[in-house]
Amino acid sequence: MASKFGEKIRNLREQKGLLLREVAPLLNIDTPQLSKIERGERQAKKEFIEIFAQVLDIDIDSLLKLWLADQMYSIIKEEPLAKEAIEELTNVFNESK
Repeated sequence: MASKFGEKIRNLREQKGLLLREVAPLLNIDTPQLSKIERGERQAKKEFIEIFAQVLDIDIDSLLKLWLADQMYSIIKEEPLAKEAIEELTNVFNESK
């Protein structure tokens, strides 16, 4: 599965007409690393989210949600009971409100 976070970053970057080589230095990474993040082959560091939000002019919370979803998916994607675990976690969150 492709990274929803990476797809969003790539789409926003392209909409703004920014090149990989323009954005990567802002994150202190090289262009191939940013390309891998966009393709879902590498996970972005959490500290990148604020930079992406500023550069791409998007709400930081929406990016954080996508980033967290990708993080969770990468942990549980191979687990046979992943969907059931997510349902259980949802119940826990709902009960704690």
